[in-house]
Amino acid sequence: MAKLNNNPRNKNGNLRRKHRARLKAIGAPCGICGGIRGPIRYDEPSDSAHPLSFVIDEILPISKYKLYGYPSKEAAANDWNNLQAAHYICNAEKKDKTNYQIQQKLN
Repeated sequence: MAKLNNNPRNKNGNLRRKHRARLKAIGAPCGICGGIRGPIRYDEPSDSAHPLSFVIDEILPISKYKLYGYPSKEAAANDWNNLQAAHYICNAEKKDKTNYQIQQKLN
């Protein structure tokens, strides 16, 4: 029996791949650290073995979608205005916080 994937990021895989390609083409610095850790390594696998690799970060956490006015987790995960490029490590440290909360912690 196939395992169900309830990750809202995967509900619309085609749209997510388009967002990923667009963010990679832009080549922006990490939206969380602002590039303090160095440039995002867009061509490395996105995993813990490559902490500076590229991941998509939701600026407003999808776990708190109702708080931010989204009708669903999927809507928050696929809203272009809620996405930014980030390092794998920065995204892992951010967890379900906003950029503002992380920047306050860094300062």
